[in-house]
Amino acid sequence: MKPKDEVLFHTITKKLRDDEKIKRMNEYMQHGRVSTFEHVERVARTAFRIDKFFHFKSKEKELLRGAYLHDYFLYDWHHHDGPLHGPYHPKAALKNALKDFKDLTEREKNIIESHMWPLNITRIPRCREAVIVCVADKIVSIKETLFMRR
Repeated sequence: MKPKDEVLFHTITKKLRDDEKIKRMNEYMQHGRVSTFEHVERVARTAFRIDKFFHFKSKEKELLRGAYLHDYFLYDWHHHDGPLHGPYHPKAALKNALKDFKDLTEREKNIIESHMWPLNITRIPRCREAVIVCVADKIVSIKETLFMRR
């Protein structure tokens, strides 16, 4: 990433990285030895890089906020007794995000609820930011699952 983009990324994400509510994702494992917090940070960075590389000109603050909140489900999915995690967790993440971050934009809501598309066939990415996070999440999840095991 270009130095000016790196500065912009850190400027936008500082408040998110430092938020105590978001830091709770450190308590839950995502893939292999990666916490949910580490996962969303990787997704945010990957989404930002995709946006810059392809000159998509996304709404950067919404892109990154949506990326940080896309897995804000706040439970250990490895020991979850509720509905099947894959299709269910975007709904749980959105519910938690709406409770803790009252000012979510429609774009941020779409990022959170549609990031598991096409698994959730009815939750369609409706903005470029949601598509970017959806793709970034797939890239990061594959890497974490295959190469960052315990």
